[in-house]
Amino acid sequence: MSELYARYEALVEAGELKPDAEQAAAAKRLEQLARELEASPRRGSILWRALGKAPEAPRGLYLWGGVGRGKSMLMDLFFENLAIQRKRRVHFHEFMLEVHERIAEERKKEAGNPIPPVAAALTENVRLLAFDEMVINNTADAAVMSRLFTEMMERGLTLVATSNRPPRDLYKDGLNRSLFLPFIDLIEERMDVMPLNGPVDYRLDRLGRMDTWLVPNGPEATQELSDAFFRLTDYPVEDRAHVPTCELNVGGTREMHVPKCLKGVAVFSFKRLCAEARGSSDYLAIARRFHTVIIVGIPRLGPENRNEAARFVTLIDALYEHKVKLLAAADAAPEHLYEEGDGKFEFERTVSRLNEMRSDEYLAKGHGEGEQSGR
Repeated sequence: MSELYARYEALVEAGELKPDAEQAAAAKRLEQLARELEASPRRGSILWRALGKAPEAPRGLYLWGGVGRGKSMLMDLFFENLAIQRKRRVHFHEFMLEVHERIAEERKKEAGNPIPPVAAALTENVRLLAFDEMVINNTADAAVMSRLFTEMMERGLTLVATSNRPPRDLYKDGLNRSLFLPFIDLIEERMDVMPLNGPVDYRLDRLGRMDTWLVPNGPEATQELSDAFFRLTDYPVEDRAHVPTCELNVGGTREMHVPKCLKGVAVFSFKRLCAEARGSSDYLAIARRFHTVIIVGIPRLGPENRNEAARFVTLIDALYEHKVKLLAAADAAPEHLYEEGDGKFEFERTVSRLNEMRSDEYLAKGHGEGEQSGR
């Protein structure tokens, strides 16, 4: 039986969380959902066979709110305490890449509508699907979501999702948004929508007053960034040798290794991001997947490393457009990072963006805010 709410209350009593009525209400609702899922008959059981079909899925939950209000923390508690086997937690963009790959494979078979077989495959071993940071920013996703998720929910799927936006603001001003509106109706019909906009921004609180652009590179800056990573992810410092890595899908065609990857925070070296042959698709994949990126080892830039500088400009543009938080260690302040060379003039916009990305106003923005949906 789920003990989610008891664990939540323990965090409040220990002072790790501050009292927050909206958080508490969401924790209670998630505990109720966990118990409903745990009480459903198991697949293949006598009760399941007696029904002759998948039992009716419990009503899902859509949690939305500003940055750092505890959405991921509550999702962690819910998923870790949910005592069922057929559950899956995945970042929304990774899931949609998989969806499009499966649809493409079905279309090769020329067997009609690809949505039902894709929905069947995705729900074969999944009763609970949990999405972190749902945000829709392209027409391809918007066009299939209503049909796909209607089919999946008819097959017994329960969906839990977090987002920075209320449902009615998803894919706002996106191209062909009319194709997406039925999905918003589906959310409101099949899920409870609960806000999380309490008074405490835990992400900013954990950063404290640290400058997010540290100069110079070296052991002191590296240690400060390492400490910030552990604060942002709640990962135990004593297990620093075992921080998870991951492979980031780039455009559905290849994988990029991420040396540290946890709870929407990624750590890279400048060399890995900009000295290797990379392009805008790599940086877009990073910007969509992670709400915070930590980069170490940024050197001074100039004629001798103009290719690296050009990639860095493209990287910063992607992070800025998706309102990704940037923590970095560099050999110079942004104004002095590129002081001579044929790219100096073009780099001035990057300097402006880097300085804006250090501001409290920028840091308070939600991941993905301001991006041009579907354009």
